[in-house]
Amino acid sequence: MRVVLADDHLIFMEAIRCLIEPEYRVIGTFLNGRDLVDNLGELNPDIAVIDIAMPTLNGISAATRIRRLLPQVRLVFLTMYEDDDSAAEAFRAGASGYVVKSAAASELLEALRTVSRGGYYSSPSISADLPGSFVKHLKDKKRPTDQLTPRQIEVLQLLTEGYSMKEIADILNITPRTVKFHKYSIMEILNISTTAELLLFGMKQVRNTRHR
Repeated sequence: MRVVLADDHLIFMEAIRCLIEPEYRVIGTFLNGRDLVDNLGELNPDIAVIDIAMPTLNGISAATRIRRLLPQVRLVFLTMYEDDDSAAEAFRAGASGYVVKSAAASELLEALRTVSRGGYYSSPSISADLPGSFVKHLKDKKRPTDQLTPRQIEVLQLLTEGYSMKEIADILNITPRTVKFHKYSIMEILNISTTAELLLFGMKQVRNTRHR
């Protein structure tokens, strides 16, 4: 099985490569979600192992895009987040597996084997029983960002990370004017009147994702 890895901690990612390579062929590694999405088409892996908290494009947003572009790729999240809400977001985005980083190394291998057979896997430390229950739970729970398009969420994350409009335009391959349009559309949708408020909102979203 051909596997790609995406995690912004290089040493950790290389350790994962060493762990799984006796059984799986690692054909690509990425330090952020955007590079993962941009290169996945030509690599065409069977499985993508991805983190949630990554720069330029987080794992949840990356997974949503991957499911649209390459629905045959099985997605396994390997993350530090051990709460049910984060797991729910991952499965809603199309995950087949969810493994917490505090688990034993054998758990990731078990997840990969299960996913390879077409099954679903979640760490025993996650309290809910099935991926389906995660999905239902999240669909019933509306969040402010549910009103935003995937592109608007990307722009919001990059603004929150401190990128300028020109830098965001280069990253997303759009014009600075389009970035500005998205920024003010976001502000209008969220009923936010200043850039400071927008950045504060973005930082709260990141904090909520990490500590729910």
